Amino acid sequence: MFCFLLRRTEFALKEIMSSGGAEDDIPQAERKTVTDFCYLLDKSKQLFNGLRDLPQYGQKQWQSYFGRTFDVYTKLWKFQQQHRQVLDNRYGLKRWQIGEIASKIGQLYYHYYLRTSETSYLNEAFSFYSAIRQRSYYSQVNKEDRPELVVKKLRYYARFIVVCLLLNKMDVVKDLVKELSDEIEDYTHRFNTEDQVEWNLVLQEVAAFIEADPVMVLNDDNTIVITSNRLSETGAPLLEQGMIVGQLALADALIIGNCNNQVKFSELTIDMFRMLQALEREPMNLASQMNKPGMQVSFVSVTKLATDLNIHNRASLPLLISNFFLPSAGPYDFGGVLTNSNRDVINGDAIHKRNQSYKEMHCLHPGDLYPFTRKPLFIIVDSSNSVAYKVRLFKTAAYMIGYSVNP
Repeated sequence: MFCFLLRRTEFALKEIMSSGGAEDDIPQAERKTVTDFCYLLDKSKQLFNGLRDLPQYGQKQWQSYFGRTFDVYTKLWKFQQQHRQVLDNRYGLKRWQIGEIASKIGQLYYHYYLRTSETSYLNEAFSFYSAIRQRSYYSQVNKEDRPELVVKKLRYYARFIVVCLLLNKMDVVKDLVKELSDEIEDYTHRFNTEDQVEWNLVLQEVAAFIEADPVMVLNDDNTIVITSNRLSETGAPLLEQGMIVGQLALADALIIGNCNNQVKFSELTIDMFRMLQALEREPMNLASQMNKPGMQVSFVSVTKLATDLNIHNRASLPLLISNFFLPSAGPYDFGGVLTNSNRDVINGDAIHKRNQSYKEMHCLHPGDLYPFTRKPLFIIVDSSNSVAYKVRLFKTAAYMIGYSVNP
């Protein structure tokens, strides 16, 4: 693989040098600078593209890969800073290319947050996305007759909005939506592309998402206060007598949403947006946490990543229940939570069609969760039929359960 990357780098270098003047006139040191930059750029792209092939669950499989990817992007980012003049003159480095590197770093931090629920990485993603905007890295893209570059800019805005939503930076979200709307209008006016409808749908989704979560709190002086459902250091409950710190830790949280036609933006549904925050803690400054146990993490070196961070995994209910055999008695007689239901609509009302002589097959029953009760388990069932779980699961192995009768 190294040889393959090196051949690609040499080929790209010859093209760049031939377009910039006589190849023999370029000093050896500057030639090496361009060669090293091309290699780091190719290597970073290769590692980044490999992220999509990583397993969605577990830690050991993906943490080392993320560490290598972070290391390469760290070197690439520092390298272009240290050799900017040579890269400008000999490589023809453009500001949008610098913005692409910064955007990839922001995406790395965001995806690391998705796998760990450590909200500090959201702050790091916000820092890079914000720097792109403040330094106008994509400002010259609109002057080039290349629609694919404009799409890169639009995608950057969409990713930045998601991060700001998760950080409850609503003022920034509103500014970004306005800028994105202007960019989409300019894009669709200049290029007759097939994705015009899709980008207009993006605007509609984010507008509906903001409207669906309008909770605001006013201070005594009528100023708006941004509230958060995340756990803060000062708001953490006290340990019960006899409990030891670290004795019981949250290993995994499986959040399952099952509402039809939910408001969503990107892949973030409104119920997921609200629930995942209840399982997370307030963002902390990573730099200030470097000397604390279990938080030896920085952008410069992310090879020593904490292994005790919470993880939240998402899955669909049909996928979850397809792995279990549904017997015809016992913990399946009291019903559960529907995962899929056939509906007819009459006069605007949804009518559920169900044959009472058969059990509902698209249903998550209390018995489906029995395999998970071999370890301490905490379940929240937000359903009008949550009593079925209370009755049946209390008779199983050691577990903890919270339930609500009304949604």
